[in-house]
Amino acid sequence: MLRESQMQKTIVALQNGDVSSGRGLNQETTLKRAGDTRWGSHYGTILSLISIFSSVVEVLEVIEEDGNNPEQRAEACQLLNHIQSFEFVFNLHLMKSILGVTNELSQALQRSYQDIINAMTLVKVSKQQLQSIRDDGWSSLLNEVSVFCDSHNILVPNMNDIFVTQERSRCKIQKVSNLHHFQVELFYQVVDRQLQELNNRFTEVNTELLLCIACLNPIDSFFAFDKEKLLRLAEFYPHEFSSTHLLALDSQLENFILDMRLDDQFSNINGISGLSQKLVETKKHVVYPLVFFLLKLALILLVATASVERTFSAMNIIKSRLHNRMGDEWLNDCLVTYIERETFNQVDNETIIQHFQNMKTRREVPSRFEAKKVSS
Repeated sequence: MLRESQMQKTIVALQNGDVSSGRGLNQETTLKRAGDTRWGSHYGTILSLISIFSSVVEVLEVIEEDGNNPEQRAEACQLLNHIQSFEFVFNLHLMKSILGVTNELSQALQRSYQDIINAMTLVKVSKQQLQSIRDDGWSSLLNEVSVFCDSHNILVPNMNDIFVTQERSRCKIQKVSNLHHFQVELFYQVVDRQLQELNNRFTEVNTELLLCIACLNPIDSFFAFDKEKLLRLAEFYPHEFSSTHLLALDSQLENFILDMRLDDQFSNINGISGLSQKLVETKKHVVYPLVFFLLKLALILLVATASVERTFSAMNIIKSRLHNRMGDEWLNDCLVTYIERETFNQVDNETIIQHFQNMKTRREVPSRFEAKKVSS
């Protein structure tokens, strides 16, 4: 029904001359399903919903009238009331603006090959864009939402009136104006949360650390190599690199980069993991021990960060509302079996059963009859 509705609207628009015809134009558009593991999918869902909003409303109106059962018709009616409200349209366009700023960064961080330098540049761009939206983006966003509401016959509230929520609440709601609700409680709050998330994830130290690691990238004959940044990377590990080691690393890096660029075996390597493997294969990890140790620290950093993130994600699953009182030892045991479940799944259930059956039996608790007999 959604495809047919959108097709009819496209035909009418072509006949009225509102859109142009041609090869590759007016492709079929439908709602995209958002996935939790694909960050860009939410942005795609929002864009498709905005582009075919009128068709979605028409389909819901048909379901409201001719649904298969009362539950379906009631759900369609509830959805219509929700999406045809100014607050929904405002949130829709607000998230389009926010996710539009961070979309390139999200895509860059999900690629199998991490271009750290460009990713850190995108972090800086995203922060500046979000700050610009916070400072100067309110008027343009409100105007965009108002135009969209007018074109779809959605009532635009007076910003000076008292905000009235559509949801029931037992708590006493403080009376605020529509302007305060949409600008302060929604617009500023969402942008500030996104900025805070980027600042917490990518601090100045983290950004500098990642940029230093990128200097070890062997692509394009070590094009990103920077001796000063690599020395700065070593300074982040004072327990591993003393002042004497730093002086030795300075000279070793110069010999290392010249050797790498002259050796054809290192001309077609992708990534620092491939570089470390090739150094071991050619025994040059023995020739340049300080550089190789720096390389290992760079590799461990990425693995350690991913392991910590994975552990915290697992804790949200293991220590649920029903298990919120479990002890640390039990929690650790559950986390190990969950995080390393691929390894534990290889253990046969029969082996586990036999292991417990062969354990030394514990002293049995006497039954109530036996306890009474003993006491008598």
